[in-house]
Amino acid sequence: MRSAALAAILVSLALPAMAQDAFYKGKTIDIIVGYTVDNSFDTYPRMLAKVLPRYIPGSPSIVVQNMPGAGSMRATNHLYNIAAKDGTVLGVIDQAMPLNQLLKRPGLQADVFKFNWIGRFVDNSSILYARGEAPVKKAEDLFTKELIAATPGVSSRLNYLALNTVAHTKIKMLTGYDGSSSARLALERGEIDALTQPWPAVRAEFPTQIKEGKINLLLQADLHKHAELQAVPRMVDLAKDEDGRKLLELFSSSADVGRALMAPPGIPPERVALLRQAFMKAIADPDFKAEAAKAQLDLAPMSGEDLQAMIQGLSYPPALLERARDIAAKAGN
Repeated sequence: MRSAALAAILVSLALPAMAQDAFYKGKTIDIIVGYTVDNSFDTYPRMLAKVLPRYIPGSPSIVVQNMPGAGSMRATNHLYNIAAKDGTVLGVIDQAMPLNQLLKRPGLQADVFKFNWIGRFVDNSSILYARGEAPVKKAEDLFTKELIAATPGVSSRLNYLALNTVAHTKIKMLTGYDGSSSARLALERGEIDALTQPWPAVRAEFPTQIKEGKINLLLQADLHKHAELQAVPRMVDLAKDEDGRKLLELFSSSADVGRALMAPPGIPPERVALLRQAFMKAIADPDFKAEAAKAQLDLAPMSGEDLQAMIQGLSYPPALLERARDIAAKAGN
């Protein structure tokens, strides 16, 4: 009798794993990326796709698909309203989407706080940099000289609108670029003066130009200074008063979300837990870490549980949000 009872318990414990194995076996997981190729939004999930099947029972194949548009709002709306809600579709969207919802940005047709956040690759240590010929050589020049900057992403657009409003900087934003690749070409042609990208990408692409002063590092958008950029001011450091600083802190908060993997709402909780566990194991995989190091990409993982709690915990005083919404309204779609 005891043997039979023990066997029944063991079978019951094995059923969830067997069910997940049966679910994913022979299936394909699509990762929808809200931006074009050749940027860190795209690079991290493509690296992940090579190792994640090792840690998901049933070893599904993984395909990365790009769905650019409106600073990844197109992909966000698709993931919320159209994509399958069974764990076969995941996404990588702009880190500003939770902030976009708080700011009631037009065009967003999703409740971002209901997404299942699977895990973070890295926080967004982004930096505003300018070509050496630009009139702005350092952050202090932003108060007196115009800087023409490409802002293909929602985050940078919101950040610099806020900075212009509360610190009276002179950043002129051009939004007609579909991603960092086209914006970099515009920088090389002299059509723009500056661009915002993650620091690891800038460090890898322009090591010689930075040393020779052909690329000037102006401003960090993160709340926390990168260890390698202690001499470069943060956006919040340019605030004129405490109210302005609080507002810039709100806009900078998106950096903590960073490059993250998420999934639509409505997925069975046990499958979300499985995907979160698989993500953290894949991020720690020696092959994944080696490829990230080769590409000179930083890693600062955060578990899906902690990321979900952080995003759902975003809360600000109503008066501050109203002022931020007034700024965001100028950003357009």
